[in-house]
Amino acid sequence: MRQTTTNPTMTPFRPEDETGGMLTAIVDASDDAILSKDLDGVIRSWNRAAERLYGYTAAEVAGRPASLIVPPDRRDELASISDRIKAGERVEPYETVRQAKDGHLVEVSLTVAPVRDGTGSIVGATAIARDLTARRRADVALRTSELRWRSVIDSAVDGIIVMDAKGRIEAFNRGAERLFGYRALEVIGRNVKMLMPSPYHEEHDGYLARYLDTGTAKIIGIGREVTGRRRDGTTFPLHLSVGEMSIGGEPKFTGMLHDLTERVQLEEQLRTSEARWRSIVESAVDAIVVIEALGRIEAFNPAAERLFGYGEHEVTGRNVSMLMPSPYHEEHDAYLARYLETGVQKIVGIGREVTGLRRDGTTFPLHLSVGEMTVAGELKFTGIIHDLSARVRIEEQLREHTALARLGEMAAVIAHEVKNPLAGVRGAIQVIGTRLPREGKDAAIVKEIVTRIDALNGLMQDLLLFARTPQPNPAPVDLAALVMTTADLLSGDPARKEIEVTVGGSAPSIEADADLLKIVFENLLVNGAQAMHGRGTIRVSLSSVDDTCRIAFSDSGPGIPLEVREKIFTPFFTTKVRGSGLGLPTAKRLIEAHRGQISIVCPPGGGTTVTIQLPTQSAATL
Repeated sequence: MRQTTTNPTMTPFRPEDETGGMLTAIVDASDDAILSKDLDGVIRSWNRAAERLYGYTAAEVAGRPASLIVPPDRRDELASISDRIKAGERVEPYETVRQAKDGHLVEVSLTVAPVRDGTGSIVGATAIARDLTARRRADVALRTSELRWRSVIDSAVDGIIVMDAKGRIEAFNRGAERLFGYRALEVIGRNVKMLMPSPYHEEHDGYLARYLDTGTAKIIGIGREVTGRRRDGTTFPLHLSVGEMSIGGEPKFTGMLHDLTERVQLEEQLRTSEARWRSIVESAVDAIVVIEALGRIEAFNPAAERLFGYGEHEVTGRNVSMLMPSPYHEEHDAYLARYLETGVQKIVGIGREVTGLRRDGTTFPLHLSVGEMTVAGELKFTGIIHDLSARVRIEEQLREHTALARLGEMAAVIAHEVKNPLAGVRGAIQVIGTRLPREGKDAAIVKEIVTRIDALNGLMQDLLLFARTPQPNPAPVDLAALVMTTADLLSGDPARKEIEVTVGGSAPSIEADADLLKIVFENLLVNGAQAMHGRGTIRVSLSSVDDTCRIAFSDSGPGIPLEVREKIFTPFFTTKVRGSGLGLPTAKRLIEAHRGQISIVCPPGGGTTVTIQLPTQSAATL
């Protein structure tokens, strides 16, 4: 076993020039940490960069083992490198960790080469360490400014090419070999344009001559992104920065070449990914809104535009609270601030039902789920907004139908229990009336009682009609004829003799239940006549569009106030002194049983138009 010396004298070794190319001296001015050690691992030289990187002075490490700077969990790695060096193998650059004097770990890119004496025997090794921490911190600045390269070019990861004033290659490091696919011996002495595709290949000599003549630089001293050509003819993107120097009075140019293939691929993947995700977001049915930490809107997809009525350009940069009614509008900023301070969630990461505010001032129910993300170190929130209007309408309709069903059951029971006894009472009163003098006071009272009983009987009829589930028996119906027949039946009422009914337009015969439609038409004609106090014209217009017939009943009465129109189809709601409030609700049920719709409009000038839309197909087949 070789005896380990403790002589602190630092005697640098001269590493073997394995490439046969240019040999660069290891000097204290190097930015890389360089040390040499003998075969026993004892440190023999230690440059100033090593002092800066590891925190030990040269005097402190002289004669000490190189394991001094190797973490305990990396000792096996040190032994492996030692075996490879003893075998004459060069350890190419690889990333590892070393330990500084104060104990902190340093990430380095390490290259280790054997050192031979004059007889060719391996007597030690030279280790070159590049501080990756510093390189990574300065990566952005390094990509936009002239790179400062190390003097030991063979350990460089990037390509380094040195050429003379005529463009002939004088040095070609291993990074360049990997980059272009040529060995150094294959390119030394040849023009550097061999590494360039058109049009760079043809332009290079002229550009170099112009620079030497005029000093006008396009790349030299500046750097730019260009295209390289590999030995196999393929091209690739690279960043080229060229520095000028003088050796022995002759101008030389050093090109630093960084392969941008991976970056370009990543940028293309990013563009593709952004395009894909943008298409997904823009085609989403639900609204998507992205805000930053202060609540300002940064993204607003087309579904959000449709939902809220704003264009993206109208909301970008504005506070998202503009889309919220009170009290959410006033509470939002404080909630967001509390969440950022405490992390207490009400919506973020949970989701809940809230209320939205459209551009026109109307509100609507929505489900809001909010996710949190960090983009380039900045906090963002993505809101997924689902419109609940349809669901709420369905729920309201379900509640209404449930209530109507219960109401119908109750009405049927009441009508059945009252109708028969009421008929008996009416008959008895009529018998009593026949025994009284016709012109007497008691006879008038009996007549009024019978009138009241008939009105009550009519109410019972309305209740029974409303209580039953309509079951249309469709048959061909001429709508114009049915309207006029219904009007003729009403003309016998003295209170409606001065009402004229006109029918205009045309519509095809449809399949429907004439008896049920007659009840609807009668109700609308009576309501129109009452609105005009028994005098005027009710205009009925017929038309058809595609598979739908329209029947519009228009009167010239005073119209219906908005607050009344909102409740006009509510059962038992009425503004009449004597009215059941079942006429229009029953009409609505009968029309809907035909798969149709009924609506009421009151123009600003007065009057009311009730429009019925019916499908031309048979209600039984719909």
